[in-house]
Amino acid sequence: MTGSLDGLLVVDLTRALAGPQAAMMFADLGARVIKVESPTGDDTRSWGPPFVPADDGTSVATYFLSCNRNKESIALDLKSEEGAESLARLIRRADVLLENYKPGALQRLGFGAARLMELNPHLVVLSISGFGHDGPEAGRAGYDQIAQGEAGLMSLTGADAAHPQRVGVPIADLLAGMNGAFGVLAALRERDRTGRGQIVRTSLLASVVGAHAFQGTRWTVAGEVGSAQGNHHPAIAPYGLFRCADGSVQIACGNDAMWGRLCAAFAIEADDALYATNAGRVAHRDSLTELLEGVFADYERGELLERLAAAGIPAGRVRTLDDVYAWEQTRSQRLLVDVEHQSLGKITLPGSALRTFAVDTTGAETETTRVDHRPPPVLDADGDAIRDWLDSTP
Repeated sequence: MTGSLDGLLVVDLTRALAGPQAAMMFADLGARVIKVESPTGDDTRSWGPPFVPADDGTSVATYFLSCNRNKESIALDLKSEEGAESLARLIRRADVLLENYKPGALQRLGFGAARLMELNPHLVVLSISGFGHDGPEAGRAGYDQIAQGEAGLMSLTGADAAHPQRVGVPIADLLAGMNGAFGVLAALRERDRTGRGQIVRTSLLASVVGAHAFQGTRWTVAGEVGSAQGNHHPAIAPYGLFRCADGSVQIACGNDAMWGRLCAAFAIEADDALYATNAGRVAHRDSLTELLEGVFADYERGELLERLAAAGIPAGRVRTLDDVYAWEQTRSQRLLVDVEHQSLGKITLPGSALRTFAVDTTGAETETTRVDHRPPPVLDADGDAIRDWLDSTP
């Protein structure tokens, strides 16, 4: 199974996470992705600990392993004549070019927009920046945590407004990568109609602001500034983390009918005027939380989750990552893939979030998800083969 993007050639000039994440999404769907690295390699090759000892005496950063599967690697010095010429030859053959240099940097290397389209009028270019490619702060470097703070996300995350907190994964980078990949696919569809390439631009700032969802309209329409409220939803109640006899559980009552079922399951007075509507429950969240935790104190977590499930109340536990990756449901969704790394041997990586299926006229499904994954490459692992391919193709 090669994937739905088999035959697409992506040249990946990106480093760190946002761009590599986008490139890996293409690779997971079958595109050929050639990762162009500097002679010293992607920054994330040195981002650790943890580092994993390799058979050849070197060590490999697990950060790099997280976002570079299914790619080839070639090391090029783009400031040299030879390196620039090799890149130009790749661009002529490419469908997509990904870059996340600071705005203007690629132009200074001799590969501005006009030059790219001269080399390949059908090229789709994805440019990811920190804060946008124009505007008064376009030149700022983009790092995830800085973007989380500047784009307001940290003000919405944490125990309370006095303790802003970053999200535990580099979510600004990941969102920018996903948005970029989506934009490229739209541009490729446009190219199918017109034959013309395009430049697609997104940024860490845009990706976080674009994910504000109801917190954004809460301000732009209602004039309310959201703030961190710990593990409880600001607009729905009860929806959050609640203590029980031996830990805690999460529940989500998304409507009044669910609230009624919750009350029936635990003999709570459902018609209490304070809690009869969602608006009332939100307004009296503190007393509602106290009420529910008093009831849940009689139940251990497993029993409580079973009782909630029987009542049709969405609920769950808070898992640690080792528990998540041991969970059979995780494995059933192909969220773990085994690969043979050149210097580490057999390793297991988190898998793609996407699965694809062919469906016949009877409704029978055949999974077409790619299963033949390549390991993240060592630096310049494919350099000679790529150069030979360039020499042998017109």
